[in-house]
Amino acid sequence: MTAQRPAPQRPITERLTSRRLLQLVLLIGVLGLLGLLVAYILATPERDTAAADVVREDSHVLNQAPDEKAVLVEFLDFECEVCRAYYPTVEQLRAEHGDELTVVMRYFPIPSHTNSTNAAVAVEAAAAQGQLEPMYQRMYETQGEWGEAQNSRADVFRGFAQELGLDMNAYDDAVADPATTERVQSDFDEGRALGVGGTPTFFLDGEKLELTSPEGLAQTVQDALNQ
Repeated sequence: MTAQRPAPQRPITERLTSRRLLQLVLLIGVLGLLGLLVAYILATPERDTAAADVVREDSHVLNQAPDEKAVLVEFLDFECEVCRAYYPTVEQLRAEHGDELTVVMRYFPIPSHTNSTNAAVAVEAAAAQGQLEPMYQRMYETQGEWGEAQNSRADVFRGFAQELGLDMNAYDDAVADPATTERVQSDFDEGRALGVGGTPTFFLDGEKLELTSPEGLAQTVQDALNQ
């Protein structure tokens, strides 16, 4: 019986060359992927912070002052408890200084709040029928009933629309229309570009306010109106 000869071994230099060739191929592949990633990033348009506006032509004006002395803009989340705490002060400012203070509302639904976007979409759908303010107010008045829920409360918001006497076919169409959600998202994106990181965030005459209480907001606005 003839003994089998062991398979011939490739020379060490040949094995090293093959290993280096494999490493080179892997390196080229990684560099190629990095190049594609850089190209993608460069090709993706960034939001120009300088082009971001605190108020746009389509922003929702809650109060247009005939003798405007100041403009107060709030980026808000209807599920935010702090926004709810500031809400009475905003309403009081509107009531007391409606002739001099223009008040603008902009959406900023916090992603971690399950129903913040649903609420904003419902308000936007109501706005399409000229009922922005009643739905806006209803959201804050009832926040304790649906806030912090872990499942959708879109049916609750639809009930609000019915109570307000809205055309429900038009309301349903607006809620289902991607353009409605995009309108809400547009406010959110612009808020981020303006440095908004939480809610509520207020701007007075284009300047972001650093506030610690509703009383501080009222005093800051009063000071601006007294100038």
